[in-house]
Amino acid sequence: MRITGINNGIQNNYTTFGRRPTKEEEPDLQKAMEDGFKAIGTDQRIAITHGSVFPAVGRDSFIGSPYGEGATKWINFLKLYGFNGNQLGPNGMILYDDKNYSPYNSSALNENFLFIDLKPLTTEKYGKILSEESYEKLTVPAEADDKAYRFSNFSEAKFVYFQALNESYKNFKANLAKGQPEAIQLNKEFEEFKKQKGKQTEEEGIYRVLTTLYDDEDCDNWPEYDSDLMVQIRQKDPKAEKRYETIKKRFHKSIEEYQFEQFIVTKQIKENKAYRDSIGFTYFSDLLVGLSKMDYWRYKEAFLKGYYMGAPTDDATKPHQTWGIHVINPQKLFIDKDQLNIGGEFLREKLRHALENCENIRIDHPMGMIEPFVYRGDSLQYDENGKQIKDALYVRYLSQLFEAGTPIDKYSDYEKIMTRIVLPTLKEKNITDKNAPVWENLCSEPTLFKKVYYEQNNLPHMIMLDYKRGKDYNNPDDWYLLGSHDSIPVLNMLKRHGGNIRNEEAWNPLYLAGYLNQDTKRIDENVEFCNTISNTFPDKTPKTGVDLAKADMAMVQAKFAELLLKKKIQISFADILGITDNGVVYNIGGESNPVFWKERLAPDFEDKYYENLSSETPTALNMPEVLKIALQASIDRQLVDYMNQMENDPQKDIKTTQKREELYAQYGQLLEKLQHYADVLKEKE
Repeated sequence: MRITGINNGIQNNYTTFGRRPTKEEEPDLQKAMEDGFKAIGTDQRIAITHGSVFPAVGRDSFIGSPYGEGATKWINFLKLYGFNGNQLGPNGMILYDDKNYSPYNSSALNENFLFIDLKPLTTEKYGKILSEESYEKLTVPAEADDKAYRFSNFSEAKFVYFQALNESYKNFKANLAKGQPEAIQLNKEFEEFKKQKGKQTEEEGIYRVLTTLYDDEDCDNWPEYDSDLMVQIRQKDPKAEKRYETIKKRFHKSIEEYQFEQFIVTKQIKENKAYRDSIGFTYFSDLLVGLSKMDYWRYKEAFLKGYYMGAPTDDATKPHQTWGIHVINPQKLFIDKDQLNIGGEFLREKLRHALENCENIRIDHPMGMIEPFVYRGDSLQYDENGKQIKDALYVRYLSQLFEAGTPIDKYSDYEKIMTRIVLPTLKEKNITDKNAPVWENLCSEPTLFKKVYYEQNNLPHMIMLDYKRGKDYNNPDDWYLLGSHDSIPVLNMLKRHGGNIRNEEAWNPLYLAGYLNQDTKRIDENVEFCNTISNTFPDKTPKTGVDLAKADMAMVQAKFAELLLKKKIQISFADILGITDNGVVYNIGGESNPVFWKERLAPDFEDKYYENLSSETPTALNMPEVLKIALQASIDRQLVDYMNQMENDPQKDIKTTQKREELYAQYGQLLEKLQHYADVLKEKE
């Protein structure tokens, strides 16, 4: 039985849009995708789409929301192509300073009010607390253009939401005073929210008041009585308690308005979760290693004074990464063997909050909870242009820090965080399999980290196939990625730095063709496949008459087929949709750029996806085609494994032929169906 290799498209006259599946075809397509993933054993198929990236529907508030109508649209698209989950970024609030929009600077314990979908606030369900007139005035039409992406405008979004939510709160209070039934029901839910989150959101509301009074988010720049207010409150200082109550009374409306914002976004999160639960689609939260200035103010005594977390660089000519993240004091983790200290309580609350409305979690930089790489804030050095330069005082792991000759972590308490806080809290939140979370262990691995992470707890790896061969990694507990939210699109990797990645064995056409086509009876297809994905001969001599763009895209799809053969995978939204425009990238780890963290989906992303796939030079992933390649590779692998088992059997050839026929009887129709839908996506409208 001949199963064709990669189909590079159908020659036809160009039209504006590609031939998208019809509503009648969609259930069959979705089933084919799910059956294909089940057949090859890909259990977790997770897209990576951070909160601000989600598309607008109808009208645009200048930022995406993972909970609104745009989220539903993206989730349904992902579900259609076999994905069963999405990896969010950290979703806490950022008081954006117009310079740093990274979600990894967000609060660890609250929600981002910029993720509220404003449209529902104009409806009866919410008592029309936002007028249609204001909604139309503050937002803009979500119109299509020739781009497959948008950029969030965080400054404009902050302006819009401050006005919209201020009006919503005032109208809510006015409607409640009038006895409006919807307002009464909303208030019941609000009061229930305050029973659960009232103390936390009250303190956060007071922090927001103080940042306004001082026009500064950094509490270390405030007068000591406000900078250390929460420290003194916990010590039951009468002056601090009086100051707290005075602020609370004087700015009651501002504080309650903040609480109302947190209530509304939490309500929409729960509504989104109910929908996701109904269709079997999961969200992975992102447990950021850091925290916000708000979190620091609330838990100030939990941190080492003057020390910050970063990451070491492998390049001796470059300074290490300085993240400006406060470091939890090891002496503030535990009181005794049964009780957590304030630092331990903060870590536990971070985990609990991250899993409150998400089914799973990504653990960002676990080294930060085992052996953080730290520096003193007053030790950084800069050149005349303000650029950081290498500093000899910088290089310290936490276990190497001493004060007056005594180790700061004198009881090795950081070694206990995993077993006493992280893993028990995961179990508490129904994640009983420690391998279930995405453990982002892409970091340096000092001795202590290896001891705790691998030897003591046997935690999984994150394997990046950018420079590695899938053939060499077979642990089903590991998570696999090709590109991520911290890299350029995979197709662009073939062009960056002169295309040197082509010289990596992981991208060798002979390797990929052999790994994805192992049945010796399909040698012709193997050769055809190799020729399709290669623009050079084995000796690296360039081929002539080769469409380089098509060869590159065929190579990328082959690499993603290699990825799909793993049990747990993640793929970035930009790779799925083929957003490869010059200068457009969500983020690149360890670098800085004004466009970082701003990229988001266009409102007509579906049209753009189908248009892309039907073009002469597609850059988006044809998901049925990639899955078909992976399924064919899985069939071959099953056959080769069977042949190896039959090595000494005198009827090996006969039994192998029978096995091949059985496999194609089982999967042949599915292969053909996937190829059918792959071809559908290449058709012109």
